Amino acid sequence: MLLKGKKLLITGVLTPQSLAFGIAEHALEQGADILLTGFGRAMSLTERSAKRLKPGIEVLELDVTNPAHFAALTGEIQKRWDRVDGVLHGIAYAPDDALGGNFLNTPWESVQTAFRISAFSLKELAVACAPLMQPGSSIVTLDFDNRVAWPIYDWMGVCKAALESTVRYLARDLGPKGIRVNALAAGPLSTMAAKGIPGFKVLEQYWGQQAPLGWNSKTSHDMVSRTACALLSDWLPSTTGEMIHVDGGYHAIGAPPVPPEAAEGAQPAATKPPSP
Repeated sequence: MLLKGKKLLITGVLTPQSLAFGIAEHALEQGADILLTGFGRAMSLTERSAKRLKPGIEVLELDVTNPAHFAALTGEIQKRWDRVDGVLHGIAYAPDDALGGNFLNTPWESVQTAFRISAFSLKELAVACAPLMQPGSSIVTLDFDNRVAWPIYDWMGVCKAALESTVRYLARDLGPKGIRVNALAAGPLSTMAAKGIPGFKVLEQYWGQQAPLGWNSKTSHDMVSRTACALLSDWLPSTTGEMIHVDGGYHAIGAPPVPPEAAEGAQPAATKPPSP
């Protein structure tokens, strides 16, 4: 019961395939009380998922492009709880023309949308929840490590890099209040969001070949969910401003392993013959 008695706000739950859904499921198993957020036409999806998680879980409206919703969110949480112990930020979106190899041609309007939803929303969510958070509380955002440029990811990659920087600045400013802020960088997972990324299947196919612990985009959700719950718990009290990788070790390896047949066929380096 790692999260017994904890009150968590979880964003990003759409369907049971959502990474945030798995995290919410594990959080409930570990003893947490949770609230979800949703908005617009997707609100009904979130509400159906809430019932599947546990009857009685409420879904609060939050459109991260509407500043008034953040102000209302603080009040809505306060009506139900006296505090928030943890927040999961699982929100990201980029228009189609900001992905898929169109980097040089993407208009500012699309970049602005992607940045506001995928990066700036973390700051807004933290500001809305911080007044209700006590020392020892935790904010976790879902990330995809963007210290390097990826094929196809384009402006979403730029936004994720901004998200990682936002984590560090929030850690700086909220640390004196005892609030931890960390990013969880997962390997590619089969989710609804992944289906919207052109060329995702190529990345998915080769990830496991390079990750020393292996990786399966269809079965690795559980590892990510458990790590998120650990970050939301009291078990990492001095960890903040970090990007925690749950990717099978892919990020640590410079290139895929050399196949045995290639290694066996390699020619030994030329050596000078011994002197007579």
